[in-house]
Amino acid sequence: MQLDPQGVAPDDLSHAGSVVDKAIEYMMDQKIAPISVASALLGGALGLLARSMDDRAIAGVLRNALMSVESGELREMRDQLPGGSEPL
Repeated sequence: MQLDPQGVAPDDLSHAGSVVDKAIEYMMDQKIAPISVASALLGGALGLLARSMDDRAIAGVLRNALMSVESGELREMRDQLPGGSEPL
């Protein structure tokens, strides 16, 4: 696992993201509610972080995620999806 020049993202992040995207697609095809899919993924991610990082590092990851929401970064991503900015 190689870090990028800024030391942030491992080189297998794109692969992991593709796998997660396929899992999400599968769950949506199974008519699992989006909030249930997201909650399950978040719970799994937090469990994985808890096994691999200390609490302070996990809090940093969560702060970065919150900053993305508050800055509008996630809204911009949603606006680029087919159907515009309407949440499911």
